[in-house]
Amino acid sequence: MTVQKKVPFVTFLTRVRDESVQGPNPYRWEERTSDDYFAGKRVILFSLPGAFTPTCSTYQLPNFEELYDEFEKQGIDAIYCVSVNDAFVMNAWGKSLALQKVELIPDGSGEFTRKMGMLVAKDNLGFGMRSWRYAALINNGVVERWFEEEGFSDNCETDPYGVSSPQNVLETLKAAA
Repeated sequence: MTVQKKVPFVTFLTRVRDESVQGPNPYRWEERTSDDYFAGKRVILFSLPGAFTPTCSTYQLPNFEELYDEFEKQGIDAIYCVSVNDAFVMNAWGKSLALQKVELIPDGSGEFTRKMGMLVAKDNLGFGMRSWRYAALINNGVVERWFEEEGFSDNCETDPYGVSSPQNVLETLKAAA
């Protein structure tokens, strides 16, 4: 779907490695805003229900990582994965998958996800509030294409996956080029 909607401005609390930090956990807090991620760039943003969950960890995130170079050939500057998880969880997840290219954005409070209109209850799975699965092509902070899984609802009995898959997003970009 083609849209022209500005991404919401929020501040994300991230943890970044900093060798000047003493001790066994050489990370420091760093605030990054929507502008830091989206201004002046053409990016793919995708969101999913949670770090370490089966579809997200087995297919969606690893396939975006694997296809990263193909996205670059389509003029994509970065690929971001946002999830309603804190920075500690997101960093551990990225490390467990040995990510090198896709950057993880922690939306611990769900503020960005809520302002994107994608916050849903997943109490039926014991998750609390999480993101609905979607992807977006964002150009200089404006959503240009939207890939939302069907069935958007609280406590959805299924976990639809296909529309926001990296293969579908890439195929759509190639067709538009």
